[in-house]
Amino acid sequence: MPRLAPGLALTAGATATLLGLAPLLARAAPSVSPLVLALLLGAACGSALGARGRQDRTPGRRHAARLARAVEPGTGWVARHVLRAGVVLLGLQLALSDVLGLGWRGLAVVALTLTATFGATVALGPRLGVPRDTTLLVATGFSVCGAAAVSAMAGILDRLPRRRDDEAPQDAAAVALALVALYGTAAVVVLPRLAGLLGLTGTQAGVWIGASVQEVAQVVAAAGGLAGATALTTATVAKLARVVLLAPLVAGTGALRSRRAALTARAARHDGGRRPPLVPGFVLGFFGAVVLRSLGAVPDPMLDAAALVTTTLFVAAMFALGLGVDVPRLVRTGGRALLLGACSAVVVTGTALGAVLLLVP
Repeated sequence: MPRLAPGLALTAGATATLLGLAPLLARAAPSVSPLVLALLLGAACGSALGARGRQDRTPGRRHAARLARAVEPGTGWVARHVLRAGVVLLGLQLALSDVLGLGWRGLAVVALTLTATFGATVALGPRLGVPRDTTLLVATGFSVCGAAAVSAMAGILDRLPRRRDDEAPQDAAAVALALVALYGTAAVVVLPRLAGLLGLTGTQAGVWIGASVQEVAQVVAAAGGLAGATALTTATVAKLARVVLLAPLVAGTGALRSRRAALTARAARHDGGRRPPLVPGFVLGFFGAVVLRSLGAVPDPMLDAAALVTTTLFVAAMFALGLGVDVPRLVRTGGRALLLGACSAVVVTGTALGAVLLLVP
């Protein structure tokens, strides 16, 4: 435990600062998730501390390197365990009865959009020269629920055997979160205007926005710009339907990659022949939390407290991940990922719109 103390203290201080500034940040940038801001702050601190073991013989840099080594055990623990705890508690925000209220047509739009976006992004990434972990996290963030989905999928990457050419999970997460913030913010501005030009009803506009915009805050900002409460309510429920599909997607992806890795001799040497469980424990915990919420077993005051704790855990985990981000490498490779994000944004927006026009009256 003493080895963890410096990193835990740094993460706790940064998390408290970000949450204390949250009301001000929400007014200044309502469409940007606190998770994204936490990762950016972590990346800035990591760069200042000499993250990634940069070599410099000046006294200041040597001191920074010692400090970075001191906090690494604690921040590494936060990035793994606190992140998974946040995913479990995220399930308490979802009630299946609310999602089913969207009706089969709305659920079909959500399912079609998610499948098409995830599949197209995963297929396009290698063709654009984007590393496979970055591609996976971009696909997850754009198809499901933005930063929370990126966080959940990132939680399985460090459990699996790594290939020599794989990038660090924190670098992949940083790219995916940046793209979610960029293109999600653009959607907040563009989609309400397009909905008006296309003459969509409140229900149609709500399903379109909820099925295609990445972050919950971005969905609320985009749908809130439309006249009437129908669009906002429908968009929020459609967004929740996407979040419900997060656990099956993460579990399926983890099982597939684990199985592929176990078929290679390199994977066997990497982990002594032991295979991680097909379904990670935190994904099972997410399912359990959804069931508890759906059965009404958790009182409302506890749900409110759990929502605050969930945000706190995710902010802490994103700050810890950000400390290990290789900023110079992201700058060098960012162009290809930016193009992948643009393609993914077009797919998710276009597929959702086509499905809405076809299925939603």
